[in-house]
Amino acid sequence: MLHILIAAGLLLGIVTGLLGASGSELFLSIALASEPFGTAFMSAIRMVIIPLVMGVIFTGVAKLGDPRKLGRLGGGTLLFFWLTVLPAILIGMGLMRVALSFFPVAVIPEAASGQAPALPGFVDFIVGLIPSNPFAAAASGSLLQLIVFSALLAAATGALEERPRVLLTEFAEAISDALIKLVWWILWTAPVGIFGLTAPVTAQLGWGVVQSLAVFVVAIIGGLGVYVVVVYLPILKFVGGVSPTRFFGGVFGAASVTFSTTSTAAALPVTLEETKGALGVSATVSDLVLPLGASMYRAGSALFQGGALVFLADLYDIAMPLTAVGGAVLATFMVSLTVAPVPSSGVVTLAPALDTVGIPMSGLSILLGVDRIPDMFRSTTNLLGQVTAAVTIDAWVDQDVKEPEEGPQEPVAESGGQRVKRF
Repeated sequence: MLHILIAAGLLLGIVTGLLGASGSELFLSIALASEPFGTAFMSAIRMVIIPLVMGVIFTGVAKLGDPRKLGRLGGGTLLFFWLTVLPAILIGMGLMRVALSFFPVAVIPEAASGQAPALPGFVDFIVGLIPSNPFAAAASGSLLQLIVFSALLAAATGALEERPRVLLTEFAEAISDALIKLVWWILWTAPVGIFGLTAPVTAQLGWGVVQSLAVFVVAIIGGLGVYVVVVYLPILKFVGGVSPTRFFGGVFGAASVTFSTTSTAAALPVTLEETKGALGVSATVSDLVLPLGASMYRAGSALFQGGALVFLADLYDIAMPLTAVGGAVLATFMVSLTVAPVPSSGVVTLAPALDTVGIPMSGLSILLGVDRIPDMFRSTTNLLGQVTAAVTIDAWVDQDVKEPEEGPQEPVAESGGQRVKRF
């Protein structure tokens, strides 16, 4: 229901803006008068972004526990997640750049007249990742520094004794839950806020904004398809020994649920059943990898965020030198592994990367209105990645790791080529 209302707000804003751009004084006045609603909506989003990002990253990393205790199964799973997220971001950025070279987007006039922020050199950028004062970083909105601080603090928390570790993790989780509830409330105001953000921009750009959004959606869907073909299918074939036909046939039910609900968590029961049955993954591997993947592995969202970053940089006419790209990739990498379970979270949590490059936060509202379409495809890609991880880890780990630990066995002795129990 919410995504329908958000799409309606975007559509009304576009129609109002187009009518205003065509010469209607009435609709032009309505479009310009709605701008405060958009400003209020974005202020509410900014209000919750910093604590939400810190909370979900802290909780996600701390729940992993002491890295030394993860073992081969958990360590291999995390390594798969990390190694496959990075190419997703780069593919999203690269294909969006190719698409925009053929179909340039309309530039928002006000942003084009502004100055791009001064960006540090590579060494200064690395040094600047460590905040000398986390509270000052929070006050100034330095999201990338806060992400690094939260991840390091969470890693240290995971190495503590059980009682303080659980206490801190549960506290952070409770704060995150409260912030997620607040995001839900804010998103219910999104239809009005997006109208107030879209109508004035459309009145200035006319049909250019509609064409730009169409290019964005098509490029993201195409990028997700390319990613599955060049990353997941070769891994499945050469590491997991699973053909594409068997793989897609085996996860069809789970993919259908994910596509319709845009939630891999909602499809988890079906995913577990199909992964164990149709794909033959052991219960030990499935029961660890799939729930962990549903909570923290979203390569499709990472690809979406990488492509969205390039799209918004072009839309606001902001240059992206190598240092800015590096910072944006790092921010996207961290956030994509701990995306909050809220509607359009791939858009909302894009804020740290936008902050790194200097793209206005109002760009989020432009993406929110059309997010339902790419969200269905990127959520399905997330699911395919989670199942691919389970198949790969199952083929990689030794058999004794996959077999559940059994209780003490009764002693037996050999007798005449047969094993007999000793009583």
